Amino acid sequence: MNKYQKEIEVKGHLIDSMILTKIFDNVMDLDGKFEVTKIKVGKLKTDESFAKIRIIGKNKNHLNEILETLYRVGATLKTQKSVKLKSAPKSMVMPENFYSTTNNHTRVFHNKKWIQVDNMMMDKCIVVKSNKAQCVPVRDVKKGDKIIVGEDGVKVTPPERPREGMNIFQFMGSGSSSERPTQHIARKVAEDIKNTKKKGGKIVLVGGPAIVHTGAADAVAKLVRLGYINAVLAGNALAVHDVEYATLGTSLGMKVKDGTLAIRGHRNHMQAINSVFKAGSLKKMVQQKKLKSGIMYECIRKKIPFVLAGSLRDDGPLPDVITDVAVAQKEYKKVLKDANMVIMVSTMLHSIATGNMLPADVKVIVVDINQPTVTKLMDRGTWQALGIVSDVGAFLPMVANAIGSR
Repeated sequence: MNKYQKEIEVKGHLIDSMILTKIFDNVMDLDGKFEVTKIKVGKLKTDESFAKIRIIGKNKNHLNEILETLYRVGATLKTQKSVKLKSAPKSMVMPENFYSTTNNHTRVFHNKKWIQVDNMMMDKCIVVKSNKAQCVPVRDVKKGDKIIVGEDGVKVTPPERPREGMNIFQFMGSGSSSERPTQHIARKVAEDIKNTKKKGGKIVLVGGPAIVHTGAADAVAKLVRLGYINAVLAGNALAVHDVEYATLGTSLGMKVKDGTLAIRGHRNHMQAINSVFKAGSLKKMVQQKKLKSGIMYECIRKKIPFVLAGSLRDDGPLPDVITDVAVAQKEYKKVLKDANMVIMVSTMLHSIATGNMLPADVKVIVVDINQPTVTKLMDRGTWQALGIVSDVGAFLPMVANAIGSR
């Protein structure tokens, strides 16, 4: 018998979620071997499956390399070890060999029991304190924090896809393509938004200025007004051009309604910025009845939280924009807490940043006319995203119309 072997266990919707396939592929990609010693496949759509698999490596290091990869797709050792903890040597410094998290729900085995890790997001560490475990970014690590090192005692649970009913995510298969019936997809997205809202779910919009440029601002404002958007995350540009459109009828100097260039339109976005500074803030502009429509207007009127994160390229920026990136990141995270669905529209950087803060079971819809923008988000770790390659100026109004009015 090869002494460099371990038996792992895995259970859940192994077939539908392709967990077994991922395990087999990972072992073979790392030039290892496996033997399925036991497997029980669920008979009904809702039944879980179970498997025991012997993993064989060439040596101890090779075996550990394979096992560490398998832990991240949901496998656990037959005999579970407790997590190993090391103290942070100083604030904002993690110990060597710290465990780097995924965005999947994670539990850790500590003091002879499994503990759910709170505040789950990718590329962070896990701090254990008083029998509680929390996902913590490096900036928030304090000297002496007990941080998990290695892979022992960590159980990752990827989101599963049982074959029970169909929503837009099962229909689309979580891929990205422009070669799909846009109207049909828009109706399915609208249906999923309505179902999420009906269940009391929280829906967050992450938006870029193309929403306004392409003529979709009215559709988004309608979704906010009707209560289908519970929060908005964006940068300076979305707010600026939303105000420009609401007050001057243009976006980047172009008349949104007919696509013609306005006289002296090149200065319109600066005029919009100036009008906000003159009022003091977006909220004060609404209170003074200088801003009477648009996405920002509806958010303020409906008391829907919004966070505007600044960047080096901003004009202004508006007084409502958070220019400290670390503060903006924390405010984004606060808004995303308990989100059930996140709709990302035409903003690659804000979408990727938001995706990094989300657990993997949050539904993510990303819409952009540029295919690489859609695929890049998924390549950066937000693999659960549903990618829709489409003109947002056409797609979002379809969604808003399919939702209807009340």
